[in-house]
Amino acid sequence: MRLTIFTPTYNRMELLQRAYESLLRQTCKDFVWLIVDDGSTDDTKQVVRRWTEDGLISIRYAFFENGGKMRAHNRGVELCDTEWFLCLDSDDYLVDSAVAEIYACAEKIREDRVAGIVAHKGKSEKEPLYDTDFPVAGYSTLFGLYLKGFCGETTLVYKTALLKAFPFPEIDGEKYVPEDYVYDKIDKEHVLYILPKILTVCELVQSGYTDSLKRLKEQNPRAWYLYYRQRAQITPVSLLKWKYLGYYICYAKRCHEPVFEKGLISPVFVLTGYPFAWILKLTGRA
Repeated sequence: MRLTIFTPTYNRMELLQRAYESLLRQTCKDFVWLIVDDGSTDDTKQVVRRWTEDGLISIRYAFFENGGKMRAHNRGVELCDTEWFLCLDSDDYLVDSAVAEIYACAEKIREDRVAGIVAHKGKSEKEPLYDTDFPVAGYSTLFGLYLKGFCGETTLVYKTALLKAFPFPEIDGEKYVPEDYVYDKIDKEHVLYILPKILTVCELVQSGYTDSLKRLKEQNPRAWYLYYRQRAQITPVSLLKWKYLGYYICYAKRCHEPVFEKGLISPVFVLTGYPFAWILKLTGRA
């Protein structure tokens, strides 16, 4: 097998059923489903054991004490022994042709600079989330797509070796790191093959998003500091760069880190980011 479909889960027994059924429908079943249970207290283990005993698809299951999705992701990558790695969230499911589409794309990837595949995530099997298409064809970095105006969500398939080389930081007392923190690092020397098709489907939930994001930031300030510091470095000169600079300043102060670090970001840029930091503070966004 060349593909691992990885699902981190925490007390999502009911939702896992939908993901499982979508894997049973795959036109190509040459994959292993790796479930990393992040400390569930429901009947997830028993349900997965039953599916494993059914033997309809290849399943691996690993249980760890609750540590958050990023630690679960790191454990999944460590356990993975296939060439390709797809993260399928427990509340998402795959379209029937997803695995076959991934293998068809993989056959076209011959260059080391290509880190993997980026495809759409849909609100249905025919409608991309937020109804936006990719702004370019061929190859692009993930961040490059968003800089060119893309505002949807993606399905990402990466070479496992690269994910092993770029694990998520595991920060004491925190359980979340923005996923783009790692993907931005991979972007520095690699691009993704653009597949303008929907591979995964999820339910679009708008209610509570702002409050949820606010809680994530309150509970994981050092992770957000690392993320905004990196984005402030790599973003081209634009209004977006000053937005990231403003957040970087706010979170550096929150984490008691120096704002002016030698060789990190030009002091001139940092100084010009202060008005944005003040606006963020005054409006309660940081």
